[in-house]
Amino acid sequence: MSRIEPGRKPLNVLARNIGSTVWITLKNRVEYWGKMIQCDGYMNLLLENAREFKNGMPVANYGTIFIRGNNILYIQLDAEKRRMVKT
Repeated sequence: MSRIEPGRKPLNVLARNIGSTVWITLKNRVEYWGKMIQCDGYMNLLLENAREFKNGMPVANYGTIFIRGNNILYIQLDAEKRRMVKT
């Protein structure tokens, strides 16, 4: 059985990326892009300057939003380049 080194655990990686741009895909396939300003042990995230996307198309702009961790399918860190392609 392989073990994850303490510095590479998913929550540690997420916490080290606070302040960076992230792309979040929820289980219902709605996507959010924004600057991650906070996260916790449940992978709940707080994003500022968030944008919502459905089917790759921008739907809404928000100020600060809270995303509950159990709704997240995956997170792409350092997503600034992806936003420029999508918008």
